[in-house]
Amino acid sequence: MGKTKPTLVILAAGMGSRYGGLKQIDAFTPEGDTIIDFSLYDALRAGFGKFVFIIRKSFEKEFKEIFNKKLEGKAEVDYVYQELDCVPEAYINPERTKPWGTGHALLMAKDAVQENFAIINADDFYGREAFEVMAKSLSEKDKNSYQFNTMAYLLKNTVSDYGFVSRGECQVDENGFLTDVTERTHIEKIDGELKRKDDNGEFIPIDEDTVVSMNFWGFTPKCFEFGTELFGKFLEENKENLKAEFYIPSVVNEILKSGIATVEVLKSDAKWFGVTYKEDKERVKAAIGELKKNNIYPTNLW
Repeated sequence: MGKTKPTLVILAAGMGSRYGGLKQIDAFTPEGDTIIDFSLYDALRAGFGKFVFIIRKSFEKEFKEIFNKKLEGKAEVDYVYQELDCVPEAYINPERTKPWGTGHALLMAKDAVQENFAIINADDFYGREAFEVMAKSLSEKDKNSYQFNTMAYLLKNTVSDYGFVSRGECQVDENGFLTDVTERTHIEKIDGELKRKDDNGEFIPIDEDTVVSMNFWGFTPKCFEFGTELFGKFLEENKENLKAEFYIPSVVNEILKSGIATVEVLKSDAKWFGVTYKEDKERVKAAIGELKKNNIYPTNLW
């Protein structure tokens, strides 16, 4: 029996508040490609066999219209919904409008994923090589193991010129394993220098060569054992907070603290780019145009 192909889970339930509009289905080429199209194309070529989209019911129809057609006959496709009421009843707050965060989205995918899988943001362009490295790593892992991984990037290659970004700051040991990841929710280029806000909201310098996570994680299904309890605790602590989000790094730190699991840091020279702000779009369009011109991608992906 051949190896089971890994699954790709796509985080697409965030509404893109800073970008203004549904950037998940915004076109970036004259042919109408979204950023997700490139991730799907790269992932298929790299050997992923199934795609699970985490979305919201409110844009289900548009989403399915776009992606079902493209993936028909090429891979299995599934949809999981991350809604504000996908929490115990005691924590449902009618005033909340923000999704519960990437960590919550990860937990929502539990029933849809039986294979080793990678999880990515819908609005980040990770590059073909990153998917190849990840697919190879996942296909070699026993699905009952606690060996996880993450694709790492250098901070300086992942910032926007138009405002702040949030990144997971990674501490890596000498053997290339993650020891800690901290969600930095505000990193900004100020007068040409990278700074982050500390817990008091003060700006402090952050090294441009800091290793950061772009939410490109590789897991076995065992990862779902972590996080549920943690999320319960998070809900209890934040029930009055309409903005609090539960992030994947919180789950990963729980994994690291457990002592039974490891997270290897995979390196890729692939150039990442993404759109946090409307102004980022022109730069990304130009970069993608260049890749098509150099035949890294065909003119028509599908």
